[in-house]
Amino acid sequence: MRSATTLAALRRATAAAPLAQNHRLCQASPFSSCYSSSSSSADSNWLLRRVYNHFRSDASISSAGTVFFSVAAASSLIQDAHAKEPVQSYKFKDVVLYQYEACPFCNKVKAFLDYYDIPYKVVEVNPISKNEIKWSDYKKVPILTVDGEQLVNSSDIIDTLFKRMQSEVSKDSTFDADEEKKWLGWVDGHLVHVLSPNIYRSASEALESFDYITSHGNFSFMERATAKYAGAVAMYFVAKRLKKKYNITDERAALYEAAETWVDALKGRDFLGGSKPNLADLAVFGVLRPIRYLRSGKDMVENTRIGDWYSRMEKAVGESARVTA
Repeated sequence: MRSATTLAALRRATAAAPLAQNHRLCQASPFSSCYSSSSSSADSNWLLRRVYNHFRSDASISSAGTVFFSVAAASSLIQDAHAKEPVQSYKFKDVVLYQYEACPFCNKVKAFLDYYDIPYKVVEVNPISKNEIKWSDYKKVPILTVDGEQLVNSSDIIDTLFKRMQSEVSKDSTFDADEEKKWLGWVDGHLVHVLSPNIYRSASEALESFDYITSHGNFSFMERATAKYAGAVAMYFVAKRLKKKYNITDERAALYEAAETWVDALKGRDFLGGSKPNLADLAVFGVLRPIRYLRSGKDMVENTRIGDWYSRMEKAVGESARVTA
């Protein structure tokens, strides 16, 4: 009864919002399922294409979560076997990430930058006006500028940076490049698709997600008020369409299965990369980080074996490498 009442309230809130505004809100939603299976795929506008195709609906997932540790804890991590790997010889002098705080693909990039301790500045993009990226022909996020060079698409950004640093990045002796590639594809081709149906599974969960989104994103006061309710109801129905599109019958079961699939892939190792995280570890962690403390993420950790790996990743990635502008 409570869920029905909440949903009715959401519908009333949305009735007053223009359809075009709802489309923009769906596009802005950080937790809506984005898909990027190839370097040419759009990271953050996957939803917009579906919003205009079906409902037209879909969205771009978002993930954001910064793990805070004390200075003492951070210092001890340097000595830990799972410590992050600072880049020493290849110097990136000016790195700027244009992002939505809750976007999973943006968080995938941040997990990489944080783990390798690459200092970066952040420009939060208003998901409705996008004024902050009007200078770019690429109208999506993430965009990363490295010493003035523009890099786009989360997978391409990470691949480009990693190749430039490869000579100084150590790999565990058990490292398997084909295995890493397989699971990187699994993140963009499967894992992201089970997130939206879970995050927006019910009216209350949709509101919880948009409360997080609007409190972290670059919204004006009026945009926040509109986005919380109009965006939540829009994404509630988008999630239902995604559930049907990807043949998901039970949202939580699909999320739990994905988490267990990942744990099985570890084959008893601390990380897929062996004693240290590889790019697939960082991608899974980045995509899951924003939902970790939402209801769906809590349920996932409580009902699967992924919690231990996630905790190891939190320690390995450590504090954010973000610096103030």
